[in-house]
Amino acid sequence: QVRLVESGGGLVQAGGSLRLSCTVSGGRFSSYAMGWFRQAAGKEREFVAAVSWSGDHTYYADSVKGRFTISRDSAKNAVVLQMNSLKPEDTAVYYCAAAAKPWATRTPGEYAYWGQGTQVTVSS
Repeated sequence: QVRLVESGGGLVQAGGSLRLSCTVSGGRFSSYAMGWFRQAAGKEREFVAAVSWSGDHTYYADSVKGRFTISRDSAKNAVVLQMNSLKPEDTAVYYCAAAAKPWATRTPGEYAYWGQGTQVTVSS
């Protein structure tokens, strides 16, 4: 059974940085495109970033482009989301997701596996 576990969330001031990590177990990490989504209180889940199973291709929501970077660490079976220049509107629960295909983008239905989420809070 594939399991995704996020870590690295927390409280940070506006303008600061956080690094989220998602470790994948129970499956072949190189077989999954990976994505990050977030859900703020009272809002729908939204796409943040995605990376292909090879790591060669990335895709970002316009709201985070230039501030967030998604990458794969194959040695650790992990996908990392580096978040810089954080804003209060980035406050949300962040979820890691895995899609059993080479590439996936912003549609949640493309992803078969999900983590439990990690809270990110950005204070003004």
